Amino acid sequence: MAQAATIGAAALLGGYAFLAPSAPSAAPSAPAQLRGAPPQPRQGSAAAPMAGAFACVAAAAAVSRRSEASTACRAAAVKKKGVKVVHGKEIPWNLFTPKAPYPGKVIANDVHPQTLTEQTGDPNWETCHVTFDHGGKVPYIEGQSIGVIAPGPDKKGETPARIRLYSIASSAVGDNQDSKTVSLCVKRVVEVDGQHANREKGEDKPDKAGTAYPDNKVYRGVCSNHICDMSPGDDVMITGPTGAEMLLPEDPDANIIMLATGTGIAPMRSYCRLLFHDDAGASSDGARKFKGTAWLFMGVPYSKSLLYDDEHQAYKKSFPDQFRYDYAVSREQKNAAGQKMYIQTKMAEYADELWELMQDEKTHVYMCGLKGMESGMAECFGPIAEKAGKDWAEFAKAMKKADRYHVEVY
Repeated sequence: MAQAATIGAAALLGGYAFLAPSAPSAAPSAPAQLRGAPPQPRQGSAAAPMAGAFACVAAAAAVSRRSEASTACRAAAVKKKGVKVVHGKEIPWNLFTPKAPYPGKVIANDVHPQTLTEQTGDPNWETCHVTFDHGGKVPYIEGQSIGVIAPGPDKKGETPARIRLYSIASSAVGDNQDSKTVSLCVKRVVEVDGQHANREKGEDKPDKAGTAYPDNKVYRGVCSNHICDMSPGDDVMITGPTGAEMLLPEDPDANIIMLATGTGIAPMRSYCRLLFHDDAGASSDGARKFKGTAWLFMGVPYSKSLLYDDEHQAYKKSFPDQFRYDYAVSREQKNAAGQKMYIQTKMAEYADELWELMQDEKTHVYMCGLKGMESGMAECFGPIAEKAGKDWAEFAKAMKKADRYHVEVY
């Protein structure tokens, strides 16, 4: 689309994390290739981004006040389509819309099988890792989301269905590290004999995983089942990217506490791929750019529901001083007091250490998953905050104001 070309590679901060803004100079050199962005056009090409306000001033002061120079200056002040400015940086934003989505293709993923989980006996046991080829036309950065349009009909009978947003589970360069793919972590929504149903008794057919409930009234999530039933070669309609709440900090010395329930692991996986795996996160000498600590807490109902455990083990083995992870398996584990092991229950085992870590202004907390996570944080840290003479609600509010407390719940 022409939309994608207008913003230019330098305008797309595919490598938003750990990139500081450079000071303008009188004769700026061609900007370095940014992670997750399409190939850079040469500075004189039609697709090159505007050099900024300082270039306009220089152009206005030029002896030859040609009309095209004036036009260029005015254009610099116009809000660019397809980008959003966040903390002084431009990031890709809604390049594709519901009325004009990008037609992507499902491709096989050589990192993970499509079904990540094992049968637990629950109707909604399956979580899938699905990868789309976007040809480099849908750049994004870690922490953002894309929309998927299912054929429908949806709950309201609309065809196609309304878009469903999903947190991106791959880093900006994608699982293949070629900046041409995006991966999602999607839980197949299946409810049996519940309040809603879009399949009466006898109508439910086996899904791709072979699960069916022909003797029950069944509700199947329209978009989640659409995605989980996909196969390589299938078409997919993509919108976005969007989202600025869950972006990584630029400081390579930052500490990152990640809390995820179920598919809320998606943005956390995108962070970890960048921080500990991708070439984009490595310096020229091979060392990782990230120098801080990343600590993941993940909550699932069963051990068979754990997601990306192989990757977490690999990061821990390669970076034992920087990466930590703890799981809370609610239907299989209990704490010393006999309580079910939820994320806040697991975090309580490290409450003093985590509280001390949060006192560091370089520490960021990321939360993605079920709505109850924030109340779980209050349950865990309220007493220790009070002991320290602080109110947890006010402390969390101050962290949010300082852009160190990031929440995306559903």
